[in-house]
Amino acid sequence: MCGIAGTYLWTDGGPLTDRLTDTLAHRGPDGAGRYAHRAGAGEVHLGHRRLSIIDLTETGAQPMVCDGLAITYNGELYNSPELRRELESAGVRFRGTSDTEVVLEAFRRWGTGCLPRLRGMFAFGIFDERTGELTLVRDQLGIKPLFVVRRGGATVFSSELKALAAELGGGLRVDDGALVASLLYYWVPDQRCAFREAEKLRPGSWLRLRPDGSEQRGVYWDIKEVANEAQHLPPLDLAEVVADSTRKHLLSDVPVATFLSGGLDSSYLTALAAGFQPGISAYTIGFRAEDAKFEAMPDDLKYARIVAGKFGVDLHEIEIAPQVLDLLPKMTYHLDEPIGDPAAINTYLICTAARDAGVKVMLSGMGADELFAGYRKHFANLLALRYQQVPGMLRRPVETVVDRLPVATARRGYRSVRFAKRFLSFAELPEETAFRRSYTMYDRGELLGLVNPDLAGTVDDVLAEHADTYHDNALADHVNRMCLADARLFLPGLNLAYTDRSSMAASTEVRVPFVDVEVVKAAFRIPGKQKIAGRQGKAALKKAATSILPKEIVYRPKGLFSAPLRAWMSRDLAPLVREVVNDGLLVRSGFLRKEALQRLVDEDAAGQQDRAKHLWHVLTLEYWYRGATEADRASVA
Repeated sequence: MCGIAGTYLWTDGGPLTDRLTDTLAHRGPDGAGRYAHRAGAGEVHLGHRRLSIIDLTETGAQPMVCDGLAITYNGELYNSPELRRELESAGVRFRGTSDTEVVLEAFRRWGTGCLPRLRGMFAFGIFDERTGELTLVRDQLGIKPLFVVRRGGATVFSSELKALAAELGGGLRVDDGALVASLLYYWVPDQRCAFREAEKLRPGSWLRLRPDGSEQRGVYWDIKEVANEAQHLPPLDLAEVVADSTRKHLLSDVPVATFLSGGLDSSYLTALAAGFQPGISAYTIGFRAEDAKFEAMPDDLKYARIVAGKFGVDLHEIEIAPQVLDLLPKMTYHLDEPIGDPAAINTYLICTAARDAGVKVMLSGMGADELFAGYRKHFANLLALRYQQVPGMLRRPVETVVDRLPVATARRGYRSVRFAKRFLSFAELPEETAFRRSYTMYDRGELLGLVNPDLAGTVDDVLAEHADTYHDNALADHVNRMCLADARLFLPGLNLAYTDRSSMAASTEVRVPFVDVEVVKAAFRIPGKQKIAGRQGKAALKKAATSILPKEIVYRPKGLFSAPLRAWMSRDLAPLVREVVNDGLLVRSGFLRKEALQRLVDEDAAGQQDRAKHLWHVLTLEYWYRGATEADRASVA
């Protein structure tokens, strides 16, 4: 895992690449490298920051150059041993043992035809000295990031948007549409970027840049097509597929540990990993008792201890009582775009503790909920179909009672009331609208009331994008339609994004065995009725997990990899909320309406609505916006 950056046909590209690479130092504290070469009438410059995981010697250093090809590579290739043997049988002689060299030689032999054969997480640039072409690539599922800015025929790219924003300064303008989208989702979807001129290279795609300033784009893997084809195929042995992916994700020349929340996904991976690597370490978190009670959070630690004891795992417990006022600006900086999920703090603190103990690589259960219908929203959307069959004369009294119930008192919160209010907000809507409303922050009217009136058209564009993505498939299965939408929106836009930035801020690599091309193929071969059976979400995965995990872990109530937001907002962050509402830059700029923000604060304070997540995201958006507009103000001064 590393940080990559570079320029192509860019004036003063060498110094710019150096500065970009320096900004990415946290992604690769073990080494740095540079490469430069003529490209037509201009130059190419590749930069690299190294986090040494496989082949710790100099033969694994980057940028790597061999026989006219140069690569700067960020990621891990889990089928590297198999591809290495195939290439060796064809006469390729390798100098070292790194997976970077395997990618380089695979590209030399098969060009972009090699890309569907790569099983891993990656983003890289390969320059061909013979043709002068630079090819940029991102992995199939968008695990690793790659940001690109094109100006005329020149290009600059980086693993992180903050590097581009810092160096290009006032040349990048904040994209209002991305900010509107972030308010809706509490993150920026992958098809948008927080700055107008920048873009995220799409998952499963490549971009080829030529010396004459032209470009060519291609898609080598499309999860929509994979899902469409998989639905017609019989289910595979899911336990075997997950075990194989976990084993491959343990490929490393340094110690590997796991996240262990005590939930199904992390417990399953930890149990499998312990079988392949006995005595493996795991890290888990807990919260201050008063915070957990206020948030009505389940006690996950006891389940993590059960798993650790049963499988001989060396468990490290971390109590989280963070200085959120200090962490908020730090995390906002590292997350690149406005992301309002406090789980990013958990990831950062766990990775920091692991790194302090000498661990560079961790496995996470990320992705299982999206692919196997494990979120409450999946079951809730099916339940909504039944609710719609209940006569209106029976629904109305229920809705009236729930509306009057408080979500919290001064001393504790009520999760069941929060869930009931959330459910009733979408239970009578059409399928796509209901699904969007079940996990996003606002309905159309609320969002229109929150932002500048001039952005009404932008609001409708953002809502239309969700509808277009949701309907863009040939799946006949309601549950799998939701899973596919999550895999295209929620997973890359939020969960993979914050996991990458939070872990790399701590110079730690996080691997996600469930977010694997073979696991994805297997997931969409499973009918929805086998993913949600009765009231059980993730039923197929639970069935597979019973081959190794005790039932008390498999069928325990679902945990939350989150944070005690209500406690933080009502105590630690209350003064900051008042400041942002009354005199924040978003309000003063006219982007957000003060009266609408105050209404959120009042509803939350009264305990009638749970607005903690909304307000947390407003704080993250405010801090991000301040940093993003500093360069603009400096360039005008």
